[in-house]
Amino acid sequence: MKDYLQLALAHFNTDKPQWYGWKKYNDDESIIPNDQRMSYENLILNDNTATMPTEAEVNAKIAELQQADTDKETKKATAKQKLIDLGLTEEEIKALIGV
Repeated sequence: MKDYLQLALAHFNTDKPQWYGWKKYNDDESIIPNDQRMSYENLILNDNTATMPTEAEVNAKIAELQQADTDKETKKATAKQKLIDLGLTEEEIKALIGV
């Protein structure tokens, strides 16, 4: 499964590698479990020259990336159907494009 949060974050501060990280401790100094750390609310800046994107900006980028993946899968299915309509067999399609 794709980690859309990190894929989205990669589109911000592109001139600053490793600009973000994840909090390890809550404000009350309790440890944040590893499986709960990677969320917007636990995002921290590792580079003080970087700009923290808003949650809305990150969510918009996540939605854009998810839509691009959906569009890609739709186009793949449409192309496969067109090949079937032209008379190719499933085996021929798989040999041709691996789908």
